[in-house]
Amino acid sequence: MAGAPPLPQPSGLRAWLLSPEPGSRSQARLGRFYLGWRAFSRNPLAVVGLGVVILLILVAIFADVIAPYSPIAGGDLRTQRLLPPSETYWFGTDDQARDIFSRVVYGSRITLFVVVLVALIATPIGLLVGTVSGYLGGWVDTVLMRITDIFLAFPRLILALAFVAALGPGIENAIIAIAITSWPPYARIARAETLTIRNSDFIAAVKLQGASTPRIILGHVVPLCISSLIVRVTLDMAGIILTAAGLGFLGLGAQPPMPEWGAMVATGRNYLIDQWWVAAMPGLAIFVVSLGFNLLGDGLRDVLDPKAAK
Repeated sequence: MAGAPPLPQPSGLRAWLLSPEPGSRSQARLGRFYLGWRAFSRNPLAVVGLGVVILLILVAIFADVIAPYSPIAGGDLRTQRLLPPSETYWFGTDDQARDIFSRVVYGSRITLFVVVLVALIATPIGLLVGTVSGYLGGWVDTVLMRITDIFLAFPRLILALAFVAALGPGIENAIIAIAITSWPPYARIARAETLTIRNSDFIAAVKLQGASTPRIILGHVVPLCISSLIVRVTLDMAGIILTAAGLGFLGLGAQPPMPEWGAMVATGRNYLIDQWWVAAMPGLAIFVVSLGFNLLGDGLRDVLDPKAAK
């Protein structure tokens, strides 16, 4: 009986990426990235989430080209106010005769601005607090974790409201408030990861070579915590967007006439019955973008944290 035919071997670029003996670090990194992308692309919902996030970025970059009207200047209040969706105004107009589609498009810039800045501020704080606490232990761990527990004891939106009330309304203060309330979960994750590796053999070897504590934390512990934090930060993006929209809805975030989605929903609540599109269109944008980040986070978790996927 003839044996089964041999499996086809990869060739060309694919063979180079999947080589079991990479010739350089760059080839090894590209190979790991390719394997990660293959695992990520097996999840169609994760690919959809990635598409939503990429679309958000493109819309924010090319808002000047995409938006047909000004997001600030309104039209004729007598003839263009609260018009329903049509070929001229795709999402209708609001109470100031402004094109809602243009405002939603420009609002993507504010949303992306908030998400990126909060991630850049909160993630390093949580990563530093968690790794220092987990590696040093003792009274340092006790003090830092009790401070973290205090922040975690309050709902994020309530705590953000308190900080914004103290700092004053505005998009910059809203970003600071959201960042201050976002770092504790990252500190918890980084601490847990640090506790699992601080007694590892390679850490002991680094100590024997005379490496200082800051060098061990920054050079050897922090890189091993980043993958878990990337997943958590991506999953938290939806919460950040909703918190920013909530502050805008309450008038404590971006101030008029900025086209912030939460503030647009707040304006549309007065016309929810008869002119539903005023609140529904920015609300739909919040929903789609939040869902996209959640789907993307689930896909990244499957790739970067296989243990959680199992």
